[in-house]
Amino acid sequence: ILEAPATLCDSNRNLCVQLGKYKGIIEKEEALYSVCSNQPKDIAVITRVGKSVCFKIISAQSVNGQISFILSRKAAQKECFENYVSSLCSGDIIDAKITHLEPFGCFCDIGCGIISLLSIDCISVSRISHPKERFYIGQKIKAAVKSTCDELGRLTLTHKELLGTWQQNAAMFEVGQTVAGTIRSVEPYGIFVELTPNLAGLAEWRSDVYNSSVAAVYIKSIIPEKMKIKLVIVDPQGSALPAYSAYSPSNDSEFDYFVKDKHISKWTYSPANAYKTIETVFE
Repeated sequence: ILEAPATLCDSNRNLCVQLGKYKGIIEKEEALYSVCSNQPKDIAVITRVGKSVCFKIISAQSVNGQISFILSRKAAQKECFENYVSSLCSGDIIDAKITHLEPFGCFCDIGCGIISLLSIDCISVSRISHPKERFYIGQKIKAAVKSTCDELGRLTLTHKELLGTWQQNAAMFEVGQTVAGTIRSVEPYGIFVELTPNLAGLAEWRSDVYNSSVAAVYIKSIIPEKMKIKLVIVDPQGSALPAYSAYSPSNDSEFDYFVKDKHISKWTYSPANAYKTIETVFE
C-alpha cells in the first residue's frame, strides 16, 4: 500500500496520481471501498483532488512509449478494513486524523481513507459550539472506538474518555491560583470557563466577556463531591488563543492523554465521593 497526492480528476471521474516521473490512474470504480458494494458518488472522487490517497498498484501499461500505472484505492481500503477495522472492538484506542469539520462533529480517517464519525458531544467534557474550537483539519489524535462496525462497515469514535477524569484534571490546579481559561458559555446565572478540555469552572456573570475569548481567572474553591470549581474572572483579556496554562500536552497530538493502554473498558469521570456518577462503559 502506497500513498501520494491526487493531482487531477478527469471528465470520466478517474483520479490521476503523480508517481515521480510516472502517472498513476485510479478509475472511478476503484476509488472507494464499500461493504455494501455501492459505486462511489462523483463528489467522493472529486474531493480527493489535492489530498493524499492510499492505493495499491494493480498493473502497468505503456502507451506510445509512456509508462503509466493502474491503481486501486478500493483494494487498499478493502485490505485495511478486513485486516484491521473489522476486528476493532468497543474501547480499543486507535490513531485517527481529522479530515472534515461539521457543526455536529468531525470525520476522522482511521486508515487508508476509511472514515469514522466523532460526534461533538464525544469530543470533550467541556462543551464547545463547533469542533473547530478543539481540532483542525489534518490533526492527528487518539480516539476510542465507541461502536463497532454496522451493516455498512461504519464505526463511531469518542475522545473525551482519553482526556482524564474530573479528579485528574482538577489535580493540576490549586485554590488561590490565577490561571488562564477559555470562556465557553455565557449564561444569565454565570460564565463557564474551560481550564482544560475535560474541566470547566463557573464564574459570576459579567458583561465584558464573550465566547472563545481567554480570561485570567482566580480559583476560589474546588469542590470534588459536587464536581464544581468556583472562579472569579480577574481580567477578560479578549484573546481568541487557547488558554490551558496548567495544561501542557506532551505529545505531537496536542492533547495530554491520560489513558496509555490500547484499550479502555470503563471510564468513570466523577470522583468516588461525588453526588452523581458520570461514566462510560465500553461493550
